[in-house]
Parts: sequence; structure tokens; C-alpha cells
Amino acid sequence: MKKKIGYDAKDITVLEGLSAVRKRPGMYVGSTGSRGLHHLVYEVVDNSIDEAMAGFCDNVLIVLNRDESVTVVDDGRGIPVKKIARFNKTAVEIVLTKLHAGVPVAIRSPSSRVI
Repeated sequence: MKKKIGYDAKDITVLEGLSAVRKRPGMYVGSTGSRGLHHLVYEVVDNSIDEAMAGFCDNVLIVLNRDESVTVVDDGRGIPVKKIARFNKTAVEIVLTKLHAGVPVAIRSPSSRVI
């Protein structure tokens, strides 16, 4: 009996929401090892530095904790906590749980520009 090599419409799957990230995290952070973890930390630190460079933040604190976790704190604008009516959820919940949610670059900082 010949083995099936192709596929058809019934074989197509769709990963909704964060399922794609959970199934293939390396596609989103570059690696599931220490490099990927470092990339995630760099992203958080970069956000704090962006706030400082745009004039919205004066202090950035980065702590490498004894338990090997990292704490990043800044005195920037933070994430809004107000409810977004069309989603019936707070802005902070949307930003932290939905892919591609956030503020467009042009709105983030009046001085944002491509160099």
C-alpha cells in the first residue's frame, strides 16, 4: 500500500491566539534555550530604555536576583489599566495576553524616528 505523501483541506489546522507561541516558542523568541530567555529580558530592558530616551523616564533599575530571575523597574508611563470597552477587558490585560497588541510606534513617542 502506498503511503500518503500529500495533504488536503481536512489536514489544515489553525492555532488561535497564544496557542501558536506555546506550540512553537522558538519562532517568537529565537530559541527555547538561554538565548531565547536572554532575548526576552533584552526586550523588557529595551522598553525601559525607549521610555528614557523619549523623555518619559528618569530611572531604570535592573536586578539580577539570587533565584536567577530578573527584575526590571522604571518610572516611565507604564501600561494603562483603564478598561477598553470594545474588548470588555483592561488595557494591561490585552497588552499582556494578546499577540500584536500595543501602541503604534508613531504614538509611543513624539520624537520616534527611523535613523
